[in-house]
Amino acid sequence: MRLLREGQRIGGTYEVERFLGEGAFAEVYRVRHRILGRQAMKVFKRTGTAAENEDMLGEAIMLSQMGHPNIIRVFDANTVTTARGECGYFTMEYIAGGNLQSFWTSHRERFVPVADSVRILQQISEGLAVAHSARPPIIHRDLTPQNILVGYDPAGLRARISDFGLAKRINPLTLLASTRGTLAFKSPESLLDPNGDSRAGDVWAIGTIAYLLLTDTLPYDDGAHDDGRAAAFFGTQRRRPPRPPHELNAEVDEELDRIVLAALDPDATARTPDAGALAKQFESRRGRAGGGSEAARLSQHTSKTVLGNRSPADERHAERLAERALTLARQAATLPEAADVMEEAFGRSPRLREAYEGRLRLWRKGVVT
Repeated sequence: MRLLREGQRIGGTYEVERFLGEGAFAEVYRVRHRILGRQAMKVFKRTGTAAENEDMLGEAIMLSQMGHPNIIRVFDANTVTTARGECGYFTMEYIAGGNLQSFWTSHRERFVPVADSVRILQQISEGLAVAHSARPPIIHRDLTPQNILVGYDPAGLRARISDFGLAKRINPLTLLASTRGTLAFKSPESLLDPNGDSRAGDVWAIGTIAYLLLTDTLPYDDGAHDDGRAAAFFGTQRRRPPRPPHELNAEVDEELDRIVLAALDPDATARTPDAGALAKQFESRRGRAGGGSEAARLSQHTSKTVLGNRSPADERHAERLAERALTLARQAATLPEAADVMEEAFGRSPRLREAYEGRLRLWRKGVVT
């Protein structure tokens, strides 16, 4: 049973519109604030006393203190009565485009354009740099494509880091913290040491995301061999560098190869040290041409199954969403909703992204088309 139901009103301020998804600890809903419009509401599954609920809202407190364009914004935090009892919640930006995994899979049998990948990776690094520069530093510990939201603003693509539920301030003396997170995105040292997570571990996670965006595969396939379970747990495969990304995607140039492989250096002391340093590297790389030719780009076909089977394309539904967005965009008052609906359409059809991305950016600027 869901914690909330569609149409439910919360405190005279929010109306629940629909369920968006869930993790181990919380459910996320799209809600409408009576004045501010659409937001996302994260509701924790665990119930407790008022003091325990406040402790669970530590993520919201942390996010509210970090304010950055590439970190999800928090608007409100409180408790709500659910079928399970009193649960803590907080509201945050609603990103209609969904998460980075959906953005990646929406490109279907083509690689994500290198320029888009570098833009997203730079933004992720810049957002995380705010946490890494805190005193003492904060590490995310669970950076994955599912925990990064991607949408459009007037300047184009904008990524926002979300889900700081496992984030932790590191020990100011050792600069380490306990290891938590998703196995495929964990560094070798954090797999060997239960208290071995660090800023360099977060950099490794961004390097893994970069490798995925650029090559449509993970840098290490820990489960591909008979000893896959042991290899995954102890990180044995991750003690040697992966194949350079350009060997899998001809559009990747040597400089981008170097940036990604430095983020995935098996030696944590030799790896790019923190997100701030990584952001500067991606910034210097942005805007430069890729390494491959037009013929190479058109000839490359790939798949998006490395993180599991993806949903089949629903072109008809995507086209209906796009038609609705075009209708809504005829009036200035409904431009924000038009942009949200078009972003949903993009997640179902890469063809629509190519056809309407320019128009969507105008809508985000408030221009009726």
